[in-house]
Amino acid sequence: MLTSIVALGLTGLREATKGRADRNEEIFSKRAVLKAIDSKLEEGKKAADLSDKEILDVFDKQMKQVVVRTDGSVIDSLVAEDIDMAKEKKKPEAERNLPLFIFNNNGQKYYILSVRGNGLWDEIWGNIALESDLNTIAGASFDHKGETPGLGAEIKDNPKFPNQFVGKKIYDKAGKYVSILVKKGGAEKGNPNQVDAISGATITSRGVTEMLKRGMKYYQSYFEELETTQ
Repeated sequence: MLTSIVALGLTGLREATKGRADRNEEIFSKRAVLKAIDSKLEEGKKAADLSDKEILDVFDKQMKQVVVRTDGSVIDSLVAEDIDMAKEKKKPEAERNLPLFIFNNNGQKYYILSVRGNGLWDEIWGNIALESDLNTIAGASFDHKGETPGLGAEIKDNPKFPNQFVGKKIYDKAGKYVSILVKKGGAEKGNPNQVDAISGATITSRGVTEMLKRGMKYYQSYFEELETTQ
């Protein structure tokens, strides 16, 4: 009898704890998406400053969620926030579901892409926000699983790294998709397609370059379709 009561109590505790954990994970993921558009949030706030309720309100009132495939098709049965990029990365490219978040700030739209790749020790990932021209970067945020503190971990820990992406272009002057090169030794002055690499973190910097070039390319077919309808 006592064993049954204890087991029932533990089951109830697990369910209650799981519910809170799921909600915390949801808030964490949504806050990470909003970090890519810190400068576009109202009242000068940054994503880190927003309460959990404010995060949910932004997603409810200002965020449209779309799931696309590499061929440009839209998967209406799925919601962007439910896509697990770690799992999608294991699928064949043509079968991957790609989350796209479209943030509306007083009629100005920003398209937030999710990308995932490999750093020195483990996976790295990020969110890249594009202006409505689908070329100019409005903001970026990055994270990692196990990069070295003070070196590769700077992609997350040092705000100077993501901040330098703002205003950069993912197409060259001829209109060719080139993405962004995280350049060892520093970006060439005036080059709109390059940013500075992290000193002493060559492999992580290369990983970011590869992740961006491959990951943002996945969305290009959808964007080409979108441009024909605008």
